[in-house]
Amino acid sequence: MTDYFEVHERDGAARLGAVRLADPVTTPALADPFLDDAGSLWAGHREVPNGDESALTVLPHRSFPAGTRDEVRESFAVEHPDAEFPSAAVVDSRSARDVGADAYLLSDAQGFVGHGEGFRDAIVRAKEALPPDAALGLSGVATPRNVALLAYAGVDLVDETLARTKGTQGMYLTADAEHFLEDLDELPCACPACAKPRSEFTRADCADHNVNALRAELRRVRERIRSGRLRDYIEGQARHEGWLTAAFREFDDQWGYLEQRTPLMRDAEVTAASAETLDRVEIRRFADRVTSRYRNRFTDQPLVLVPCSATKPYSDSQSHRQFHDAIQWRGHTVSMTSPIGVVPQELETTYPAQHYDSVVTGDWSEDEISFVAEVLRRYLDRNDYSRVIAHVPEDGYREICERVEADPAVDVEFEYTCVNHPTTDESLGELNATLQGEPAYSKREREHNTVRAIADYLLGDGAGDDLFGGPGEADVRTTGRYPKLQVWADDPDAGREGEPGEQLATMVPQYGTLSFTLAGARRWVESDAPTKRVEIDAFVPHGSVLAPGVVDAADEIRVGDEVVVEGPKAFAVGRAAMSGPEMAESTRGVAVEVRHADEK
Repeated sequence: MTDYFEVHERDGAARLGAVRLADPVTTPALADPFLDDAGSLWAGHREVPNGDESALTVLPHRSFPAGTRDEVRESFAVEHPDAEFPSAAVVDSRSARDVGADAYLLSDAQGFVGHGEGFRDAIVRAKEALPPDAALGLSGVATPRNVALLAYAGVDLVDETLARTKGTQGMYLTADAEHFLEDLDELPCACPACAKPRSEFTRADCADHNVNALRAELRRVRERIRSGRLRDYIEGQARHEGWLTAAFREFDDQWGYLEQRTPLMRDAEVTAASAETLDRVEIRRFADRVTSRYRNRFTDQPLVLVPCSATKPYSDSQSHRQFHDAIQWRGHTVSMTSPIGVVPQELETTYPAQHYDSVVTGDWSEDEISFVAEVLRRYLDRNDYSRVIAHVPEDGYREICERVEADPAVDVEFEYTCVNHPTTDESLGELNATLQGEPAYSKREREHNTVRAIADYLLGDGAGDDLFGGPGEADVRTTGRYPKLQVWADDPDAGREGEPGEQLATMVPQYGTLSFTLAGARRWVESDAPTKRVEIDAFVPHGSVLAPGVVDAADEIRVGDEVVVEGPKAFAVGRAAMSGPEMAESTRGVAVEVRHADEK
């Protein structure tokens, strides 16, 4: 059970936490100032110290370096005592286990830091074995250049040992390089240690500078986590050393580890500035859900593919208003974009479709073309259209469409209506003419299909029909103006005067999600739609549910998910502040932000 460490914010596997000492420490942090080591048992017997809340006490330990045989580990394993003070246990990545400590220090860190695949495997293995609400520490490996990646992987505590040692050896460290001190004609830093002339700068000063640079980088990392932008920083920072780039890519391949820890939505904008952006969890999750959960319900209209716009959501842009004037509801509009893939009009506000910005040069890379083409192919494999009208420019977009059209598995006709540029009068006229004779869908149909599509995206394949009725059999009504739609049960006798029935949900335009009422949550539970349920103890939550009150939670819950909270005394609905596995295993922190609750 963790008593002295608590996670406050999450940015993927990176965490902003607090070591709850007499003087609390915000993590990721240097542990040197508050770490009290009780000593190694290899040197002899060690008494368990009388720790207190002024320090994080490392319990007596035996460290096993990388490569130690399993039988040696087992023979010399340490029995960790129960501690009633802030404590840390020394373990190794291969045999890590929960011993009730507040922090865990990996003794074999120097064996895997510096090796991309080995680093990934060690961190993932340790994280799976240790409690999610305990701090993870690595000793003797942190430098200003690698500490951002360590935090990105899920490391909470580091020390200054390596940075200081390198300084005494004459290595001058920065966030992007290592320099031989003798090669520097000028000090590229303005920290207190570097304030003296270069001729007076000693190796002792270099050690102090290295530690200052490490502290400064940790501040930068913490601020990036607060703003939800650490990934953007890492995409550039990891390129400064080969093993960092390798480790970064290895973690992208570890989909389950990162996906479980990445919020469903956040305020931060996704910056598409490198090829690695295509591997981001937010991007891959959106493409996967669009091609495995979303179902087109505009079955009487052709598909109209249009380019994205810099303005988000797309429908607010001048170009898309021109497209709309030409289409006039006679086609189902889907935007093509890098790095996201394809965005049906119903999901244009859903994170990250209106929360990204890409570098626009007019040239598409092969990676971008291949990714968007594959998403479009999968989309057409799942959704039936009588024909596809590709109103897209030549560069990139046209090549993607032609690749998909040429795929033998795609059995639908493509027509191209763009002349030079999509918004020229000639192009818009061609688009209008191509849609002549097609039936138009109504505003009511669009609104119903929007809330159904969002439910599919959030909850699972078919959830929209299960909750709100299928095409032609809708049993809900919508009010409000898009994108601030309200969903009501189609029962005039159930609501207040002038309202169509009980309110079930509200569309949240900031994230393109649905916020359920208690009536909507009950309807959700009673439907066939997959339910994201949190089971709690016998209490009625007010404001939030803390992790100690959670009995169990669905594994598929992610931060930001809409969840149903239920216990012997209460039924509630709210938004997840932890993933399902973290809720079930944590002993500290807010698990669910409750919106509405009823006492049973």
